[in-house]
Amino acid sequence: MSLTGDDDGSTPDLCVLLTTTSTEDEARALAKGLLTAGLAACVQLSQVDSLYIWDDAVAEDPEIRLMIKTRRSLAQTAAAWLEREHPYEVPQIVVLPALAVGSDYLDWVIEATSAGG
Repeated sequence: MSLTGDDDGSTPDLCVLLTTTSTEDEARALAKGLLTAGLAACVQLSQVDSLYIWDDAVAEDPEIRLMIKTRRSLAQTAAAWLEREHPYEVPQIVVLPALAVGSDYLDWVIEATSAGG
């Protein structure tokens, strides 16, 4: 497998956005919206238990994590879309850059998100 990035000194045009929702229906709606808008190539959903500070107390809730694969060049647009469409008052929107990625996978991500900009 050929990797783009890391060893060759380049930075691949790929990143992962992370967010969470309280229900699977909310997560699926966000995922389908991002995919339909061309802002993501793939969104993986997984159940997580979240512990966090809210109103000066420790809160604990089951959530659905969305792992959103997109181009770095679309990260700002995808994050703005998430902020607008997300049901949470303060949604988690974290962008993680990819240090290296399989070149065929990167080609697919770029093709799958071509409608997003």
